[in-house]
Amino acid sequence: MPKPLSASVDSCACPLCGQPNQCAMEVGKANGQPVAKCWCVDVSFSPELLAKVPAAAQNKACICQACALKESHG
Repeated sequence: MPKPLSASVDSCACPLCGQPNQCAMEVGKANGQPVAKCWCVDVSFSPELLAKVPAAAQNKACICQACALKESHG
């Protein structure tokens, strides 16, 4: 019986476009630096935008600022 594929999720890449998401928390973890406040703290993500995130990446990778702004300007 074939093993299910486990997709590796890059927490530093936007799950929608694949570009760097500039998540301050992930950058801090990667560099071993204190976590800075991320740009996304002050942004509201619509349920429609969040629904576009693939299931494997939900709660594992941040949407980038460009995708968030594109959605809000629609």
